[in-house]
This record gives sequence, structure tokens and C-alpha cells, in this order.
Amino acid sequence: MRILSGRGFAVVAAAMVVVFGVSGSSWARTIKTRVHAGLRSSMHLKTHPVILGGEGVVPGVMPEAIAADGAASVSPEEGKPYQLRMFNLHTGESLDIVYRIGNTYLPDALEKLNYFLRDHYTQDVSNYDPKEFDVLHAMMARLGKLDGVIDIVCGYRTPETNAALRQNSPQTGVAEHSQHMEGHAIDLRVPGVTTAKLRDAALSLGAGGVGYYPVSQFVHVDVGPVREWVFGPKQKRTIISRTHRVRSGHSSGVVAGQ
Repeated sequence: MRILSGRGFAVVAAAMVVVFGVSGSSWARTIKTRVHAGLRSSMHLKTHPVILGGEGVVPGVMPEAIAADGAASVSPEEGKPYQLRMFNLHTGESLDIVYRIGNTYLPDALEKLNYFLRDHYTQDVSNYDPKEFDVLHAMMARLGKLDGVIDIVCGYRTPETNAALRQNSPQTGVAEHSQHMEGHAIDLRVPGVTTAKLRDAALSLGAGGVGYYPVSQFVHVDVGPVREWVFGPKQKRTIISRTHRVRSGHSSGVVAGQ
């Protein structure tokens, strides 16, 4: 439960119990995750909107969709380039890529992003919703960090990895139906930007779920239902805007979450 204080009043968010536990395979017990002991998932209702000016999230389209509509494609010279710079904390790989020109996504670039964000335990690759990359781009624009690097704490997770993380470390709050398994979520940090400021930038977009992990120092961003939550020490999980979710990690970059 979290109490939000104001002038002469307090708002108390209602707490919900999170039920953990799924049966894992023998393989699941071999996965090692670093977590902060004693953490419990928590979600807190926002009582006021986060206001941050700047670029919004306007999804693009795939080239085949443009061709099907009979519309003329935009040449690179005419369209705005959408660029992302990333560093994967698990694999040590870096990626500096333009994934979209104007309104058009670049399939080859999306393929590279999908591989970059693969499940590092199993090497399985997912097809990410390109809107997730638009969310990251808009978030960096609002931070004034379009040239900045995004540290990837967690990208895609297979159902097997997700179940293993839940089995081994239930205190991380890994969701049974995690958006990570759908290629809809990324956990991240941005060097030089506080976790709170990163959270505010993501919330200001109103484009999906935002999880705030002040102890593990990362933010979860997804393109699922619009909602938010906080995951920290001695806190209980509380329903937020409109759905559920959670997660946690370690400052070294090895993390598990919702």
C-alpha cells in the first residue's frame, strides 16, 4: 500500500495479493537470476497525470501495407529517420539503427532489432510489435536524448524462460502472462537519466504499460493496456490504472520481470 501525500489529505491505494507459482521444468531450476531479496511487487494508482511535452507515439506502417493501399512510398530523403541506439546488458552487443523512415518501417532493420532483443537464455527470437520501438523513440525525444543509448535489461522471453523465472524467484513478480512473451515489452535504463525521470517520460506518452523499479533502477515499457505500477521493497501490489503486471532485477543488468 502506498500513501500519496498532499496538502492536508492523503490518498491510499488499495492493495491486491499477487499469487505466484507455476510448475517449472528441471531446466527451469538451472536458470540463475539475480534479484533483490525481500522485494514484493506493487502497483500504485496515479492521482495526477505526468505532463511532458514533445513527440508523441504515431505508429508507422509496413511497406507491404503501403503497396496494398496503392500509396506512393516515401523516399529516405523525404521522410524523417527514426533511429535507436541500444546496448544489451546480457549479451554485450550494441545496435545503432534507423528502423523507420517517415511513416514506413524498414523490415531489415526490424529483423535486426528482433534478434538484438532475443531471449538470451535460449537464443529464441520474437517478432516485436514495431510500435514498441516508436514508444522508445518518442520517450528518448521527450528526454532530449535522441542521441542517447538505451541499456536493455530485458527484451523477449520465451514461455519457458518466463516460467523458470517465476519458479526460481517468485519475489521478482514475473507475470504469468508477461508482455515480454508477446514481443510487446522492454525493460530498460538510460545512462545519465534517473529512473524516476525515465518513468515520467514513458508515462507521459500514454502508450501502454509502465513499470517503475526504483531499487533495481529500470523501467518496464510495453504496448499493452495503458497502466502503471511500482515494484519496490516492503510494498504490496496495488491495482493501477487498468491492469496488472510486475518485475525486478539487479543493477548489474541481469534481471527478470513482468
